[in-house]
Amino acid sequence: MTSHERSLIQHTGWTFFPIAFIARLPFAMMVVGVLTLVVSQTGSVGLGGLTSAGVGVGVVIAGPVIGDAVDRFGQRRVLVPLGVVNGILLGLFPFVVAGGSAAPLVLVLAAAIGLSAPQAAAMSRSRLMSIVRARLSVDRRPRTLSRVMSYESAADETAFVIGPFLVGILAAAIAPWAPIAIAAALSLVFVTAFALHPSGRIAGTSLPPGETPERAPISDVLRGRVLVLVGGTFGVGLFFGASLTSLTAFAQTAGEGVEAGLLYGLMGIGSAVLALAVALLPTRFALRHRWLVFATVLSLAAAGYAASDALGAVVVMLLLMGLGVGPTLVTLFSIAGQRSPAGRSATTMTLLGSALTLAQALASAATGAIAEAGEVRLAMLLPTFAALLVLVLGAVNVGIERRERLSSPATVPVGGQPQRSLVTR
Repeated sequence: MTSHERSLIQHTGWTFFPIAFIARLPFAMMVVGVLTLVVSQTGSVGLGGLTSAGVGVGVVIAGPVIGDAVDRFGQRRVLVPLGVVNGILLGLFPFVVAGGSAAPLVLVLAAAIGLSAPQAAAMSRSRLMSIVRARLSVDRRPRTLSRVMSYESAADETAFVIGPFLVGILAAAIAPWAPIAIAAALSLVFVTAFALHPSGRIAGTSLPPGETPERAPISDVLRGRVLVLVGGTFGVGLFFGASLTSLTAFAQTAGEGVEAGLLYGLMGIGSAVLALAVALLPTRFALRHRWLVFATVLSLAAAGYAASDALGAVVVMLLLMGLGVGPTLVTLFSIAGQRSPAGRSATTMTLLGSALTLAQALASAATGAIAEAGEVRLAMLLPTFAALLVLVLGAVNVGIERRERLSSPATVPVGGQPQRSLVTR
């Protein structure tokens, strides 16, 4: 069996996937973890929201820089020191907060945590994309990349659910500092293990015969065809943050032992299952159309969620929202995998991941402030606005692809048939 005939998992080894999944948990726990700790120690929801947003701001500032460094120097050289630094900062955070430090110091440390976040999810996508392109035959790449994006988005969905859930469980069972301490240990151990995994050497080895290494200028990442995807993932992040926070406020008003984390898990489980199922969709169901269809489902379900008063209705709408948000996220990252400029896959993926995290933090802070002011119904309406933003950007994307098709007609190779651009698929 030649290298190009082997499956992706034969190239990566089965240990890659559990290590990569656990390595993304600290990232999923940071935003909610610092919020929980600060609020419990200071009693200030406002400071907690600012601290959470500080982590998000740090992530979005550092994300593209980390991605560019990885594209230049490889994942090992960048992720190993980041994992160590991030683990140390997370370990220090509970001591700083518990010691009664001034708010500016808490905010600076939160921003530093975000700046050093390794973003294992984006790195996992980038690494798998590189292996697929370097080691799999051309005819197997499209289907394998689709499956990779489906799995990665499902893993993200699961992490986004498990992360806040772990924060709640650990804070209740042990102490509010426990989630951050666990996140620090996971960052030190599993981010380092991910960085040093043998699959990193495969992704960084020579390209297939006939392909030469190249790296597009950073300006190519900042073009509209990529930025519309950044905007789409930002909208999904707003949806996640607004949903979790408004659901928490609803659970508090509903009483009777209603647990927001468990309710949020309903949406996450359905979302993860549908994210995996996207790989089974026919290729003729174009990505641009998937974005519109699933964003429409998301918007309608979010509107139903905003109009729900009873717990049963909220549960139904959460399940329906899961049917929309998972496939939408898969579609966004699948398009990003196609559009990432040459040699800029890590930069592109970290940019999308940073937008997702920043939006989640900002939406959590804003929605929490609205709910704290007594406007729970208004807080429950915010996920609808986020879903509509995703839908509108999906329509913008259709316009971008139409313009690209008109400006880049199919070319006919010598002795061959016309070749379609990726934007037509």
